[in-house]
Amino acid sequence: MMMVFSSSVHSICRIAAGVAGNVFAIGLFVSPIPAFRRIIRSRSTLQFSGLPYIYALLNCLISCWYGSPIVSKNNIMVMTVNSIGAVFQLAYITLFIVYAERGKKLKMLGLLAMVVCLIGIIVFVSLRFFESVPRRVFVGFLSCASLISMFASPLFIINLVIRTKSIEYMPFYLSLSTFLMSSSFFVYGLFNGDPFVYAPNGIGAMLGMIQLGVYIYYSNSRRDQEFTEPLIVSYS
Repeated sequence: MMMVFSSSVHSICRIAAGVAGNVFAIGLFVSPIPAFRRIIRSRSTLQFSGLPYIYALLNCLISCWYGSPIVSKNNIMVMTVNSIGAVFQLAYITLFIVYAERGKKLKMLGLLAMVVCLIGIIVFVSLRFFESVPRRVFVGFLSCASLISMFASPLFIINLVIRTKSIEYMPFYLSLSTFLMSSSFFVYGLFNGDPFVYAPNGIGAMLGMIQLGVYIYYSNSRRDQEFTEPLIVSYS
């Protein structure tokens, strides 16, 4: 009886962590919306780059394939969150292509075709040349590497914040969403006993915590600086 109860609690906690990860991921997926509002209003891509959305799409597709029952068991939450993410990224890429100038438009179409070809090759190779367990390891390593590189990309922003001592380039809610989503899927991966889920998301949670720490530190420094400014400014 105790074993059945323990198994039920384990299953509930695993599902709860996965659902929480899906919810927090929405914060990441909707974060580019303000930028695309500007793009639509100006009918131009301005100085924005489409590369982050191409890379995010590739990451979502690889992780979605890993989460599918064909590759790994009990990872349906990984598949759902990355399916939603892929839809968002495709929408952003489509808008970017619509409003991009001809040169950028052709470049984005070429990159999108490369993503489709690459994910097609990964699916074909994993099905054709690998059995169940080796297939999970093969796709799992690809997913893990893709996730870690995605989570590590904000390190450039952290470096920029430290150099400029300005937090304007580091949106707080984006950093918070990254931390909460990674933490949730870290727990989900632990309950599943899946190192290809908990390892990259554990790294993502730590990097998200560092981002929040940097944000809070420089936010407080800026507040202190404003507080200590003299009430009367001399122009002599």
